[in-house]
Amino acid sequence: MRTTRSRRSLLTQAIKIGINFFCSPTLKIDANAILFSAKTFIAAMLAYYISLRIGLPRPFWAIITVYIVSQTSAGASLSRGVYRFAGTFIGAIATVAIVPNFANEPILCSLILSGWIGLCLFFSLLDRTPRAYAFVLAGYTASLIGFPSVLDPGAVFDIASLRVQEISIGILCAVLIHRYVLPKRMTGLFTGKLATTMQNAHQLARDALNGTPEENRSDRKQLSLDLLTLQDLATHLPYDPAPVIPHRRILRLIHDRLARLLLLTTEIEERIHFLRHDGDFAPAELTRLIDDVRTWCTLADIADESDATFDLIARARTVQKQLAKEKASSVDLVGANLAGHLAEMIGLLHDCKQLKFSATLINPLRNTRSLHGPKHARGYVYHRDPQMAARAALGAITGILCGCAFWIWSGWTEGGTAVSVLGVCCTLFGNFDTPVPFVVKYTIGTLYGIAFSLFYSFFILPQVTDFAVLVAVLAPAFLLAGSLQARLPTMMTALGIALTIPILSGLGTNYSGDFAASLNISIAVLVAVNFGALSMSIFQTVRADTAIKRLLDLSRRDIGRRALGHAPNEARWISLMIDRTALLQPKLRASGKAYSSVLDDTLHHLRIGHVAGRLHKMIPLLPFEARAPIKDLLLATANYVNARKPTKNHDPVPLNQHIATVMAISTQGPKKNRTQIRDLLIDLCFALGAAPLSQAGKPES
Repeated sequence: MRTTRSRRSLLTQAIKIGINFFCSPTLKIDANAILFSAKTFIAAMLAYYISLRIGLPRPFWAIITVYIVSQTSAGASLSRGVYRFAGTFIGAIATVAIVPNFANEPILCSLILSGWIGLCLFFSLLDRTPRAYAFVLAGYTASLIGFPSVLDPGAVFDIASLRVQEISIGILCAVLIHRYVLPKRMTGLFTGKLATTMQNAHQLARDALNGTPEENRSDRKQLSLDLLTLQDLATHLPYDPAPVIPHRRILRLIHDRLARLLLLTTEIEERIHFLRHDGDFAPAELTRLIDDVRTWCTLADIADESDATFDLIARARTVQKQLAKEKASSVDLVGANLAGHLAEMIGLLHDCKQLKFSATLINPLRNTRSLHGPKHARGYVYHRDPQMAARAALGAITGILCGCAFWIWSGWTEGGTAVSVLGVCCTLFGNFDTPVPFVVKYTIGTLYGIAFSLFYSFFILPQVTDFAVLVAVLAPAFLLAGSLQARLPTMMTALGIALTIPILSGLGTNYSGDFAASLNISIAVLVAVNFGALSMSIFQTVRADTAIKRLLDLSRRDIGRRALGHAPNEARWISLMIDRTALLQPKLRASGKAYSSVLDDTLHHLRIGHVAGRLHKMIPLLPFEARAPIKDLLLATANYVNARKPTKNHDPVPLNQHIATVMAISTQGPKKNRTQIRDLLIDLCFALGAAPLSQAGKPES
C-alpha cells in the first residue's frame, strides 16, 4: 500500500511539474516566438519566390520588407504594412523629384536629400503614434534610393519603381500569412491588457483609501504606463481581423475615466491622511463610509454590484451635504470634500466596469447604463515637443551631411551605399533620446549577419541549384533572426541579422559570388553604422537629466497658461500630464534620480493645473468683489510653480493664507457656486502641499 501511495504521489508531482512547465510564461513566450519566426520565414520565402518568378532584379528587398513589416499580431502587421507602403511610395516620389533635378550638383542634391530626411524625422517625432512609421519610411526610402543615385541619376526612376513593387510584394505576403495562418489577434492582447489595467485601477483605489502615500506611488506609476500601453495597442485595433472590435468612443470614455481616477485617488489619499494624522477628528459617518467604499472596491471588480454602487454614491452625497453645513469646521470641510471625491471615484469605477463589458458588444453604446462622468470623451493626448523634434532632425541632417562630405571628398566607390545606410540609421533610431545603445545592438546583429552572409555566399549557395533546397539552407539563419525579433530585448539585433543576410548573400536573380564586392559592401555598412552611432551620440542624443528638466519646465509653463485661461480643457490636461508621467519613467531609470521626488512633482503639477483651470472658469460666476482676489491667487500660484525647483520645497504658507482669504470672500452668491469654489480651493491647498486649512486662516463659512 505504501509503495502504491508513493507511486501515486510521485505521479501527481510529475503531473504538476509538467503542467507548470508547459504553462510557464517563459515557455509561452518561446512558443509564440517560434510560431512568429516560422510564419515570418514562410512569408519571406513566398515574397522571394514571387519576385523571382516575375523577374524583379532585387528580390532581396521583398525579404527585408517581410521582416520589417512583420509584428507579433495580425493587426499590427497590417497597420505597419499600410504605413510602410505609404511611406515608401511618398519617399520614392520625393527621390524621383529631387535627384534628376539636381544631377549636376552632387553637393546641393545631397543637401536637399538630407533636408528631406530631417523633415520626415521631424514629423515622425511629432506624431508619436504608429502612423509615424510612414514618415520614417518616407525619409529612409529617399536615403536608400537617393544617395546611391546621386552620381548616376539616370536610373533613379527605375530603381524607385522597382523598389515600390518589391516592397509591395513583401508587404502583401507578410500581411496575408500573419492574418490567415494561426493569426494572433490584437483584440485579444488589448482586452487582456484592459482587464489587467482595471485590476490595477481597483488596487489603486483600495490603497488610496488606506491613506498610505508610499504604497500608492507605485500604483499610480503603473496605471500611467498601462494607459500608454493601451493607447499603443488600440491604434492597431481597426486593422485587426477580430469579429468584434472595441468601439473607439468606448475606449476614449474608459481612458478619460481611468485618467481622472489616477488624479482623484491622490486627492482621496491626502484627505484621509490629513483626517487621521492632522485633523482633530474624523467624523464617524465619514469613517463608516470609507470602510464601506473599501469593501465595495474589493467586490466591484469581481461581481455586479450596480445597486450597491448607486446606494453608496447616494450615501456619499448625503455625508457631503451634512458635513458642508454653515459654520462648518475646517475638518468638516475637508471631510465634505473627501465625501464628494469618494462619490466621484465610485462612479468612475462603475463606469469603467460597464464600459469594459460594453466594449465587447456589437452595439456597445446602447447597452451602457447611465454614466457618472462626461458623455463626451477626449481620449489619450500625446505630449509633443516641436523644439526637441527639430533638434533631433537638425542633428540627423548634420550627421548625414558630414557623411556626404567625406564621401564626395574622398571619391569612395561605396560611399553612396554607406551614406544611404547612415541615413537609415539616423532616421530609424532618431526617435530615441539615447539612440547609441540601440545602434550598438543593431551593429552586433549586422556583424552576425555579415558572418552568416559570407558563409552562405562562398560555402553553401554555390552548391544550391533548387529553390526548395535554397529555402532549407536559409531556414536556420532566418528562423533564428525571427525568433530573436519576437523578443523585445533582442529585436534590434535580429533586425541587423535579417536586413544584412539578403543583401550580402546575393539573394538576387542569379548567384554572383563576388567576394570583393561583398567585402566592400560589408565594410561600407559597418563604417556607416559606426559613424552613425558617433554622429547620433554628438548631434541627436539628449541626456536623461536634460529631458526630465524639459518635461518639468513645460509642465510649469502650462500651469501658468491654465491659470490665465489659455489652456485646454480638464480632460485634455489630465491626459497630457499622464503621458508626460509615462515618458518620465524610463528617463528617470536612465538618470538614476529618485522616483519619488520627480514623479510626485509631476503629479503636483497635474493637480495644480487642473484646479487652476477650473477656478479660472468659475470667475464669471463669482461676486464682482471676489473676482480680483481669485485672479491674484491664480497669478500667484503660477508664479510659485514657475519659481519652484524640482529638488527644492518652497514655503507655500503665503499662498495658503491667500486661499483662506479668497474662501472667506467667496461666501456670497448662490450656494452651488460657493460649494464648488470651496472644494476647488481645498483641492488647490492640498495640491500645493500647503499647511492644513486650520493653520492658514479661518475658512469657516
